[in-house]
Amino acid sequence: MDPLSDMLTRIRNSLAVGKRELSLPYSKQKHALAKLLEKNEWIEGSSVEESNPPDSKPSPRNKALKLVLKYNNDTGRPVIHGLKRVSKPGQRIYTGVGEIARFRTGLGATIISTPKGLMTDSEARKEKVGGEVICQIW
Repeated sequence: MDPLSDMLTRIRNSLAVGKRELSLPYSKQKHALAKLLEKNEWIEGSSVEESNPPDSKPSPRNKALKLVLKYNNDTGRPVIHGLKRVSKPGQRIYTGVGEIARFRTGLGATIISTPKGLMTDSEARKEKVGGEVICQIW
């Protein structure tokens, strides 16, 4: 199973039922995506929680990534209206710096995995790098 698709699906499902917090298995790539979503104010926060028993060694399998989802204060509707996975394990989608299209005329963002880390489409254009198109968010 694709871990990023699983993360995006869990976020979509949590938003659909109005959950405020979400916990999912930890990975470095999921953590980087959560930090990017937090930086661009799509979610309120993210943190890594360890659930190690006292006498055991630390292990990445015992970590959980906790997300705090963001809702509009006036209407109570989620800030994120949609998430779509673009590049999948069976079909990877790559883009060059000159081919990065604007998504929803700036109201949404395309997340791209570049050699410099995960970036939004606008950041990738500024840094003049391309990469794998991970997902789109609006």
